[in-house]
Amino acid sequence: MDAVSGDGDAVAVAAPSKALWAAEVPRAAWMAATWWRHRAALDAAPRGDGRPVLLLPGLFNSDRSNAVMRRYLVRLGYRAEGWGLGRNLGAKTVGGDAERLIARVEQVARMHGPVTLIGVSLGGIMARLVAHERPDLVREVVTVSSPFAGSGRATNVWRAFELFTGERLDDPAVVARSVRIAGPLPVPATAIWSRSDGLVAGTICRDDACRAIEVRSSHLGVQMRPEVLLAIAEVLAER
Repeated sequence: MDAVSGDGDAVAVAAPSKALWAAEVPRAAWMAATWWRHRAALDAAPRGDGRPVLLLPGLFNSDRSNAVMRRYLVRLGYRAEGWGLGRNLGAKTVGGDAERLIARVEQVARMHGPVTLIGVSLGGIMARLVAHERPDLVREVVTVSSPFAGSGRATNVWRAFELFTGERLDDPAVVARSVRIAGPLPVPATAIWSRSDGLVAGTICRDDACRAIEVRSSHLGVQMRPEVLLAIAEVLAER
């Protein structure tokens, strides 16, 4: 499935270049080494209002990958929690219809009210699926470098996706689910994306149906990048 332009024409989207792919680890390492420079700006972000926020990790990652984001949002005053489902192996983890993830969101919403879902990469795609299936449980969705708006082959990780999840991108059921996920959400949505992402094409990480915030970032470690954390804090404060 190719991305679709505003006039309805199909637009072929290529995976990021080999140069961007090769730079992923060095860029992520540099970001981690210079993170301390941004502490003052991070501390000056708008305070939270105690609303529940559920963080969804990317492919093969667990809640540990979102630990920096979770601590930051808790410090701002949000009730941020991990998804508690272990490693993200797609349908193997959340269920064929995301029923296990929906049950987790339902649990949080029952205790604290509609939930803000923040998903990184594959986690963002799952957040959109939950919002489509159960908008009554979801306050808003924020995706971070999540390739929901185009072909999974416009990434350098589609083979890893098929290996870890056991699903094929050309399976009719997977295609149908992807089309549904890409549709306009019934709740407020923001897509944070980067055109210099080395793993997924940035142009399929946002669309015209939701707010898009561009950052300059690698894919690896994007969820702890100060620019991304500040963008999330601003989005949550505006709602």
